Amino acid sequence: MGIETELSLSLAPELAVRLVKHPLLTDSKPVRQHVVHTYYDTPDQRLRRERVIVGYRKQGSGWLSSVGRVGLADDSPDANGEREIAGAPGDLDFSHIADGSLRPLLESVREDLKPAFTTCFTRSAWMLEPRDGVRIELALDRGWIEAAGRRQAICEVGLELRSGGVADLFSVAGELQTELQLHPEAASKFQRGYRVLADESRQPVKALPIATDGGMTTVAAFRTVALACLHHLQSNEQGLCENDNPEFVHQARVAIRRLRSAIRVWKPRLPQDFVARFDPLWQALARQLGEARNWDVFTGETLPSIVAAFPESGVAARLSHYATARCASNREAARDSLKSVDYSRLLLEFTAAVLALPEGKVRRLEAFAPRCLEKRAGQVSRLAEEALSGDAASRHRLRVAYKRLRYALEFFAPLFPGAALRDYHVAASGLQEMLGKLNDLAVATELTAEALPDRHGEAIRCWLEGQSERLLPELGTLVGAFREQAAPWKTQ
Repeated sequence: MGIETELSLSLAPELAVRLVKHPLLTDSKPVRQHVVHTYYDTPDQRLRRERVIVGYRKQGSGWLSSVGRVGLADDSPDANGEREIAGAPGDLDFSHIADGSLRPLLESVREDLKPAFTTCFTRSAWMLEPRDGVRIELALDRGWIEAAGRRQAICEVGLELRSGGVADLFSVAGELQTELQLHPEAASKFQRGYRVLADESRQPVKALPIATDGGMTTVAAFRTVALACLHHLQSNEQGLCENDNPEFVHQARVAIRRLRSAIRVWKPRLPQDFVARFDPLWQALARQLGEARNWDVFTGETLPSIVAAFPESGVAARLSHYATARCASNREAARDSLKSVDYSRLLLEFTAAVLALPEGKVRRLEAFAPRCLEKRAGQVSRLAEEALSGDAASRHRLRVAYKRLRYALEFFAPLFPGAALRDYHVAASGLQEMLGKLNDLAVATELTAEALPDRHGEAIRCWLEGQSERLLPELGTLVGAFREQAAPWKTQ
């Protein structure tokens, strides 16, 4: 969703009538307009790869030609880089383009440009004035995206700030949300159009690099990181709700874990009430997804080894049956969490709070990052000693501390370019993998105890513990190799 002056919110079609009757809209008359927007591209989607938009939009009885670059944040047209002029579909006149790199590209593909997809919808727009000096346009779009003979329905609410502050925009969204389940839309019409064109199934999305730099203030950097984590989460939420691929659960959980790590990293620079309000909410959601992830890993990775080790055992069959049922029920619970009103509200309220964070005492990221990383590296070092001579719980604490260090390094990566950071990550990859294996075995032991609490599960639990014991000597070697690596934040 846009985060500066616009919000895009999905709405169930059956709730559109309730929106029209909302008290916020009763003092304003809607302006209705039929919008047809056809987007062009080459057969091999050259413009999509180059992040360029060429389209024709019908406005009244006339057409406007739009050409520009695509915003990097959400794959939506960049309003600052898009220019509209009068032009009929198929004219493909680029003589007005001033961008010295864009115009040659468009001229080179002109002959290959064909209609790729069309968005066709009716827009009902109201101008809201909730208080003096504030004007917000609310637009209800209903229609479809059409490409290659396929259609996808559109029903969404757009809020655009015309005057006032960003807080006013979110205040209106929150007021609407009290009566309607409006959910922040993760993908633009432009993005969805290409998906319909390609008939693409949803694929799990990993976290992308985050563009921080040393000159940022600490609060500005947190804002950038937090919103990137939200984008990562929302890029996987619909796939999780519609698909049984366990990777969607995994990536959604990683996104929340990264977000909570960011809150901990920046905690000294964040208001106490912000941390106290939001961290428990994200923790609760993470716990719900964590249950689903644990059973996914157990069923998909650990259980086959157990069945192979106990081929003649009816106990293994019982365990398999129980795990399959728990896997399905926990995935459904995770879906319910992401479909809930509470989750939709959390996304909006957290985004609003992040954008409203005060700068406080200005401090640059280049001064803040090394101290944060040194603190987390120290925690990893201390916990490593405990883990090498301790139990599964101590190894879990080491794994959690290491992940927090790794996420912090990813947040600050642009500050430490070069071989030192790369070597540090390479040395850590083996340690991370080993800690993951040990954690999976420890969790598998707990889940087996849940499924087979009596003596029938004892043999399997003993076998799992034996697998862990065999890995422990290698853990010591990997910890030693990791400690020998120079810290990237100390080599600048």
